[in-house]
Amino acid sequence: MLRAARPLRVLVATDTYPPDVNGAAYFTHRLAEGLAARGHLVHVLCPSAQGPPHVSVAGGVTEHRVRSARIPFQPTMRAALPLGSGGHVDRLLARFAPDVVHVQSHFTLSRTVLARAQATGIPTVLTNHFMPDNLYAHARVPRSLQSAAGSLAWHDMIRVAEQADHVTTPTPRASRLLREQGLSRQVEAVSCGIDLERFHPRASERSAARARLGVPDRDSIVFVGRLDEEKRIDELVRALALLTTDLDAQLVLAGTGQREGELSELARVLGVRERVRFLGFVPDESLPSVYVAGDVFAIAGVAELQSIATLEAMSTGLPVVAADAMALPHLVIEGRNGYLFPSGEVEVLADRLRAVLSSRAERGFLGAAGREMAAEHDHRRSLERFESLYAQLSGAVSASGTSGEVTRSDRYERIVQG
Repeated sequence: MLRAARPLRVLVATDTYPPDVNGAAYFTHRLAEGLAARGHLVHVLCPSAQGPPHVSVAGGVTEHRVRSARIPFQPTMRAALPLGSGGHVDRLLARFAPDVVHVQSHFTLSRTVLARAQATGIPTVLTNHFMPDNLYAHARVPRSLQSAAGSLAWHDMIRVAEQADHVTTPTPRASRLLREQGLSRQVEAVSCGIDLERFHPRASERSAARARLGVPDRDSIVFVGRLDEEKRIDELVRALALLTTDLDAQLVLAGTGQREGELSELARVLGVRERVRFLGFVPDESLPSVYVAGDVFAIAGVAELQSIATLEAMSTGLPVVAADAMALPHLVIEGRNGYLFPSGEVEVLADRLRAVLSSRAERGFLGAAGREMAAEHDHRRSLERFESLYAQLSGAVSASGTSGEVTRSDRYERIVQG
């Protein structure tokens, strides 16, 4: 793998960044701070969390927060205002003079930065975290219109992605999805990566972790993520109701979302309200405790391009029971680190959970294998791959390769050829 011959100047553009709570925001934050820790000069262009624009420095990264407004139906998220953003981007590109620009979506801010960087000959990378399924509930798209809306959304995304010099996405399944949607160029799968040191097995601390979270000390199924429609958490609640006839189990949910009230009511109707624990938003520094408190991680979502939460659970040594959908089968090997179930089949989900919770030996075996598999997604490997990619695109490679200025065409050919 080629390395940069000098510190790189990297501009990361994203339409979602902490304090936003989602996988794309977390990945981008870890990428930016990880690159900065490796000695590179990193600037991030993203929407302001409060509205007015400002510049600040955090974790060695310079954050350029552009003016934003609240997204309709999403009180906790904001979008960059397009008016005047082009001029702002031009000034930043001129002053910072990045070696490479890495955009994290095809939305308003990212697409503006991509177009302006291309116009000035700056090499560009686009990473796709997008699936229309994750937007239907947020945008209040009626079910009858979701197919048509999804087709239009994919067409728009592919049109923007075609402009980038290099396209990545977290998994081979996500890469295949982009090609199926019409992307003509090569797509590289680069894992979002996880911090294996933060998320590691600590079975001896399980009872203490439950006490810190304020949940009873009983067998625990955990889920971490948004409590929204596409996550299908109602299936987890229904499965719990089937389990409590013979097991002393509970469901621990870490996250917030539009369906929290509905899920609480469903649990009450099914007679398991006292066994469903809503932790709400859990700060990043406390997140490892949620996994440590669990005996098994369950995820029923059908729109996961990778699922960082599943990787974090595996890294903590938890068995995983997951829907057999999208990228989740890439993470769960049946009988090795967990089990899959056909999406929507709650009785099968309950049976899979019962098999794990009924045997401590099974839990230990599956969890150890999951930890081993998670090691393949060490975030340091992902950082090294992006660093190498940036160096190749910009021509700033070590003596083992070539160095100096090259044309954008030459840069792209070098990437395509290896």
